[in-house]
Amino acid sequence: MKPKQHTPKLKVTLIDDQTKWSLESQKPNKYTLIIFYRGYHCPVCKKQLETITDHLPDFKERGIDVIAISMDSKDRADKSSNDWNIDGLTIGYDLPVETAKEWGLYLSKAISDKEPDLFSEPAIFLIKPDKTLFFASIQTMPFARPKIADLIKSIDFVEDKHYPARGEA
Repeated sequence: MKPKQHTPKLKVTLIDDQTKWSLESQKPNKYTLIIFYRGYHCPVCKKQLETITDHLPDFKERGIDVIAISMDSKDRADKSSNDWNIDGLTIGYDLPVETAKEWGLYLSKAISDKEPDLFSEPAIFLIKPDKTLFFASIQTMPFARPKIADLIKSIDFVEDKHYPARGEA
């Protein structure tokens, strides 16, 4: 998947009341921000999602809808929702392995009993309303993720300068 290309289909169940969320049905003013996170076992994910939650008003002000998605089960996703400070953040769970692969996510097998047998590594995607990719950061490890404040500043620059999506060549 390259910038300016249509993204793969994406459909997950939300933890709120088990409603379905699909990228196709989203109608953001500017972008949909998708954060794929490793799961409940990951303290780096906890910190990242709590930071994103703190910045939800900033994203909303910019016309950006935000969702965080993992391959976690309903039980593990509920634990994240209950144990982490992420009230107000839309959380999807049970991301299928096939969908993770279509999105180019790296998959890891458990190396401790705290981890699920298989889970995706983190990634961030910024999707335009026409469902084309504008920006992606896909990682093989839980470390060195883009800082959320830097992401917001970058989006402001992009919007102010009418900066195009890059990397499609």
